[in-house]
Amino acid sequence: MIALLTALALHAADPHRAHVARFQPPRAPQAAQPAQRQQPPAGVQPPPAAQPPAGVQVGVTISPDTVTVGDPFVVRVRVRAPLGAAIRFPAAPDSGGPVEALDPRVVRTADSTAAVDQTALYRLVAWDVGALPLGLADVVVQVGGADRPVTLGAARVNVRSVLPADSAARVPKPARDLVNQARPWWLRWLWLALLVLALLALLAWWLHRRRRRLVLAQPPVDPYELAEREFARVEALGLLEAGERGRFVALMVEVLRDYLDRQVDGALPSLTSTELVAALRGHPAVPAERLAAVLAEADLVKFARRPVGIDRARELGREAQAIVRDVHAATRPPEAAVEQPAEVAA
Repeated sequence: MIALLTALALHAADPHRAHVARFQPPRAPQAAQPAQRQQPPAGVQPPPAAQPPAGVQVGVTISPDTVTVGDPFVVRVRVRAPLGAAIRFPAAPDSGGPVEALDPRVVRTADSTAAVDQTALYRLVAWDVGALPLGLADVVVQVGGADRPVTLGAARVNVRSVLPADSAARVPKPARDLVNQARPWWLRWLWLALLVLALLALLAWWLHRRRRRLVLAQPPVDPYELAEREFARVEALGLLEAGERGRFVALMVEVLRDYLDRQVDGALPSLTSTELVAALRGHPAVPAERLAAVLAEADLVKFARRPVGIDRARELGREAQAIVRDVHAATRPPEAAVEQPAEVAA
């Protein structure tokens, strides 16, 4: 609408100019022209681009350059700078990355009077495969009070895999079965076995108690009667007729000592013959002299293998029986001694 009003106004003023303006094609918008760089004033040079310090040389070597996962390798960073320069090497890589340090950084200075020559050693290990960056920061060289960093990011170590070239043919073992949680078959019989053992133990205890009661219920055996039965048993063996005279004497004396052990206090069976005679010498019911003679001769027969005739063996046996009868008569209570003659008279 504004353009139409403007054309009418121009037509009224100058019909020919208005015609030209009406049919003139519209102009394309012009692109913005780049700003021209202003030239510095005469006599003033533009500042030069930033350049590394002159005379600084940097070299990085990796030994070996190709490793496997977990194998250590050594990185040497050598910097040669003009005299008076200070070199600051980066710290070792932190743990947790694909490349980490095994030992602290070691810096060695070469003996040179022409330049500052230092080498930093890093003992590293890689935990991934491929071309891995070392993870080292920049080396800073201070020359003339200005710090100039030198980037080490291009240094990489090649790490190859420890797997074979073709691992597709490697078939893993099948998974093991779950541990069998079934109860063993004998466990169900364990309680029955324990019950049977308990019953057997109870039965054994009951039999022992019963046997003990039976023994206690039996009337005590008279030592004299027991000795007489033993004397008769030894004589019934027929040892004298068989030529076992020494054995006959030993058995008869053993019956004598068993009787004294049951009848007389202090006549222990563990005593020797001499000790037994000494222990019973003052006892009024024991004929100590006769006992000492029998025991001494019996010891010679038993231990010294002294020969003894059949008559002497029979005499020693009868003497042992006589000592038992005399001791029995001396240790009987007076009532029993009075009753025995009355029974004989009847």
